[in-house]
Amino acid sequence: MLSSKLPDVGVSIFSQMTLLAQQTNALNLAQGFPDYDPPLALREALARHALAPGSHQYAPMPGLPRLRQAIAAQVARLQPDAPRPNADLEVTITAGATEALYGVLAAVVRPGDEVIILEPAYDLYGPAVRLQGGVPRYVRLPTPHFRPDWDAVRAAVSPRTRLILVNSPHNPSGAVFSAADWQALADLTEGTDILVLSDEVYEHLVFDGVPPLSARQHPALWARSFVLSSFGKTYHATGWKVGYCLAPAALSAELRRVHQFVTFAVSTPTQHALADVLEADHTDAHARGLAAFYQAKRDEFAGLLAGTGWELLPVPGGYFQLAGNAAFSQQGDLAFAEELARKWGVAVVPVSAFYHDGYDPGLVRFCFAKESATLRAAAGRLAQPPTAPA
Repeated sequence: MLSSKLPDVGVSIFSQMTLLAQQTNALNLAQGFPDYDPPLALREALARHALAPGSHQYAPMPGLPRLRQAIAAQVARLQPDAPRPNADLEVTITAGATEALYGVLAAVVRPGDEVIILEPAYDLYGPAVRLQGGVPRYVRLPTPHFRPDWDAVRAAVSPRTRLILVNSPHNPSGAVFSAADWQALADLTEGTDILVLSDEVYEHLVFDGVPPLSARQHPALWARSFVLSSFGKTYHATGWKVGYCLAPAALSAELRRVHQFVTFAVSTPTQHALADVLEADHTDAHARGLAAFYQAKRDEFAGLLAGTGWELLPVPGGYFQLAGNAAFSQQGDLAFAEELARKWGVAVVPVSAFYHDGYDPGLVRFCFAKESATLRAAAGRLAQPPTAPA
């Protein structure tokens, strides 16, 4: 008889709510993907390489050299205060940031090791730790701003702590680490062997003129950090499943030991297409323009919901809006999310799904990475009493 390693884990809430959206014909503001295409230049580059001779065999295990070089060059331009990554030794192309995250945990977490996770958290984190035999130690982020209580994080550290997993800009809240937060993390780990896994897939989506900051820009943190990024998020191409990990050479070597036995290599024509676009964008116009692009969507969606009864929380970064539903329902957030899809015609994610113990803060998450027409249609439904049958 098979004994499950994750007996308490079912289908992801994101898959559940997307399926419910399809079944109810609801507008899908649940799963975090855009409803618009990647830039035309990127799609044209993929078409070229999909047809080109020599683009159809395995790429090198760490990724195409030209793509790793293009990433290193861009990171150096965008983070001039940090060391330029060594393209050969410190940049690894992965099958999305998901594979990178899992690979890092598989590489460094041993049975009995503890990993500190700040909740609410992306639902992959805890199960991925447990699959390595590790022990998640959860620290709750205070509402409504979801900024870490570093005294609480410090209290969670034990002699078994192997790694601290952080996420900025944060999913689901959009909270962004300040320089003081990065310094607090550096102070907390100083003099220890604790590693840092910094999930920065929304790295360019920091709003209101605040400069984005990375674990790489703090010298003491960079020496112990794995930093994850996602082309899917940056180029509106979540279905391509291409990400990368930046880490010092010794840490990258450990990740690659796992990566070579998981996917070995990522799609060759896709890597060439991304390299084409990065190499051509000498001013990094696309990456630098993402903050304004998504801030406009944040502000449009918030404006559409103004005066409707939804309690909108601040969104410093990312592409999600948290909203309180007390004006509409006193039921649990999962039941309310299901009602929203069935009766209101809008699919969302209940924030309790981001807590390992199902804690319900009375919030739901909207994804505003959508066309204006989609946001207007969703806001129109959210502003009206429900009419569809349950």
